[in-house]
Amino acid sequence: MSKRKKHLHPAAIKLLQYSFVTLFWLAVWVIAAHAVGEALLLPSPFAVLKRLGELCLLPLFWKTVLTSLGRILYGVTLAILLGSILATATHFVPFLYTLFYPLITVIRTTPVASFIILAYLWIDRDTLPSFIAVLMVLPVVWANLHEALGAVDRDLLEMAKAYRFSPWKRFRRIYLPSVMPAFTASCRSSVGLAWKAGVAAEILIVPLVSIGKMLYESKLYLETTDLFAWTVTVILLSLLLELLLLSAVRVFNKRRRIRPKKTEVMHRG
Repeated sequence: MSKRKKHLHPAAIKLLQYSFVTLFWLAVWVIAAHAVGEALLLPSPFAVLKRLGELCLLPLFWKTVLTSLGRILYGVTLAILLGSILATATHFVPFLYTLFYPLITVIRTTPVASFIILAYLWIDRDTLPSFIAVLMVLPVVWANLHEALGAVDRDLLEMAKAYRFSPWKRFRRIYLPSVMPAFTASCRSSVGLAWKAGVAAEILIVPLVSIGKMLYESKLYLETTDLFAWTVTVILLSLLLELLLLSAVRVFNKRRRIRPKKTEVMHRG
């Protein structure tokens, strides 16, 4: 009787890989900080983590984080909704694509800083980060979903027409499974993009309660350790948002069991 080979679970392998990568770059950071030898220029990761722990004990820290997080989440949610509606409209009404394409192109190619400065003339500082998040995310969602809608299997659409599917059933059984990969990719890339653009807007316009204000003041008063601690906070929040979003999409797909197969379209009622 042959012995069974024991294999590590894929999740355990992935965890080991992530741990190794994290430790590697922390070691690089430690070596670089030691080589510089000046905390004002490059603090050590231990000093940054210690300062981050101190900040976490302050009520103002959580108020600041939740306020900035709320602004960005609002902008991302609104952008995903508007981008989905616009992609659907421009797919089914080609003239709307011709009408809106120049506007989307301008939004996509204009530097973020230009939008922030121009929008600040008409929008208050507390709303501006959400507006910038919308501008950054909407073109990504629109482009990916519009392309995915155009790539829907024509045979499935013809089959749905032959079986006289209602618009809702056609959407649920054909369009939704086909666009979900593009939608997931859009959301994944949009979260990081919106978060960076939103924080950049906060740094430029300095709302009273915001992560951007803390970053700006840390730079202004040469509090480099605080600057790194808030930067680590921004990175961790971005990763957390992306993880939560992808988990929500996976749960949705698992519950719906979305699979764009012709046999399912034919036989599932």
